[in-house]
Amino acid sequence: MRRRVGLLLICLGAFFLTLAPLARFYVAEQVVRAPLNRYQVTHLESPNSTYFDQAELKTKTNVTLLATNTVRGDVRANNGNDDIAVWDSTTNIYDKANPKNPVQIQGFRIAFNRETSELVNCCGVHVDGDGNVRMSGYGLLFPIANVKKTDYRFYDMTTKQPAPMKFGAVEQVGGISTYRFTQHVPLTKTGAVEAKLPGTMLGLEDGTAHQVDRYSEAYNTVWVDPRTGIPIKHRKNIRSTVRTQDGRGEMIVAQADLVTTAADQKKAVDLANGTALQIDMVRIFVPGAAVLLGLLGLLIGGIMGLGRDDAPPPPPQAPRRSDGKFGDVSPPRPGKKDAGKKDAGKKDPAKDPGNEAGKKPVKKAAKRKAPPRPGGRPAPTKRPARRA
Repeated sequence: MRRRVGLLLICLGAFFLTLAPLARFYVAEQVVRAPLNRYQVTHLESPNSTYFDQAELKTKTNVTLLATNTVRGDVRANNGNDDIAVWDSTTNIYDKANPKNPVQIQGFRIAFNRETSELVNCCGVHVDGDGNVRMSGYGLLFPIANVKKTDYRFYDMTTKQPAPMKFGAVEQVGGISTYRFTQHVPLTKTGAVEAKLPGTMLGLEDGTAHQVDRYSEAYNTVWVDPRTGIPIKHRKNIRSTVRTQDGRGEMIVAQADLVTTAADQKKAVDLANGTALQIDMVRIFVPGAAVLLGLLGLLIGGIMGLGRDDAPPPPPQAPRRSDGKFGDVSPPRPGKKDAGKKDAGKKDPAKDPGNEAGKKPVKKAAKRKAPPRPGGRPAPTKRPARRA
């Protein structure tokens, strides 16, 4: 019995040792990927902001601007290629005192590799409806579960060109250790404004209308969880202006220092902790447990297989007799029961069918004894003759 159990443990140990590298190098690569379907809403807030109110045609200062960013995954846009994830992002910046009056709205679609997070140009990517953009670098996510203390090139959706995201320091955000990265998007012309603006709005003395272009500049800071590549906190210091072609006149369209709200930072921390646990399960815990169980199975199974069985072998089963009972099949000794069987085997003359009409058999006549001699003397016996 011990040897059978030992052999079973050896087989289980070999199975778990085979399972360990399979879970680490195959299952983990299938699990540690960006999701196809993603829905996340992030709120940012900027007090003491400035923007140009197009409805009232005047510049407002010391206002609080809010930004709502919505990310939604499109699972059907990758044309069946599960290695590519397609996400749509929309950002709406508005005045907290007048939410129905948007200051700036931006929308874009990105497609990226689910394992590396690097952008690819397919699946209808665009920025504000412009499908001719050529994206490169990273978009919304850092490398999945592989963030290093180095610089990354992130694609800026406003200027439509990549800019380096430089590693700064390790800082605590929401109770977890994060990497702080900063990105400077230099002043860049983003497009021409169709309508002409009067010189008084541009800070000029003359009231003539001038053709202006739109410019943008930003300082972006991201605190990212290095275990998962999920951003925990954003800070976007943006400055959007319109300028005359000669550069003399300028007007601020929007200037804000947007920071992720504390509530959304906590949600991002919870998401990062849950994702990190899943990554550790398939990369560390499951393979480690499989190796441990495999080694224990081989060790205990080997010890039990080499040992001797303590229990004696079971006694042989008694053979089965022709009468259906178990026991010795040697012929029984004759006894009273056998004698009775022999007597029972004799035929009863009365019941013998050969006897006529059931007649009783004729008994033989018994020998008559000679009558006694007179005088009560016994008859002389004959003596045998002597031989000469």
